Amino acid sequence: MKTGILGGTFDPPHNGHLEIGRVVLEELCLDRVIFMVAGSPQLKRNPVITPAEQRMAMTELAVSDEEAFEASSLEVRRSGATYTAQTLAEIEKQGGGRDELYFIIGMDNLTSLHRWHKPGEIIKKSILVVVPRPEEAGPDIGQLENEIPGITRRLIMLNRPLITISASDIRRKASRGEDISCLVPQKVAEYIKQNHLYV
Repeated sequence: MKTGILGGTFDPPHNGHLEIGRVVLEELCLDRVIFMVAGSPQLKRNPVITPAEQRMAMTELAVSDEEAFEASSLEVRRSGATYTAQTLAEIEKQGGGRDELYFIIGMDNLTSLHRWHKPGEIIKKSILVVVPRPEEAGPDIGQLENEIPGITRRLIMLNRPLITISASDIRRKASRGEDISCLVPQKVAEYIKQNHLYV
């Protein structure tokens, strides 16, 4: 099985996340895309994060109408630090080592990957699928290879989608009572309103 993994805090999950999943699913002919909800992300700049249970609930709602998408609480259930290398190892084990894993990341995460926990294990267990960001230059391939030897043989660089939606902007709009229905799935918008998130 060809499995994509799209990790994030999903605070909240938005239409940009879903579009990334759809494009990767189509371009790489994947069987499924797992939306991996982060438990305690180590490199997240925002120290104030919505409780994991609510982020998990929103992500489940966001993917509920997409047959090939699923939300995973694997990292949410794990106590302590959240490490991608460990998550990939667990998914690999669940599939009996038969799954082809594709780890989906943004360009910004690619350039900082050498600071992640065991980046060599990440590229050993998965192909990196890199999604572009608007107005962001491509990586220095030579530098990447120096920082993580072998990475250039484990990269797929996409040229779409270019997502301009920002979770932080959505939180700001919601805090001001502005309409966010065009930015998140309807079920997520309703959940945010009903649970008074970001106010």
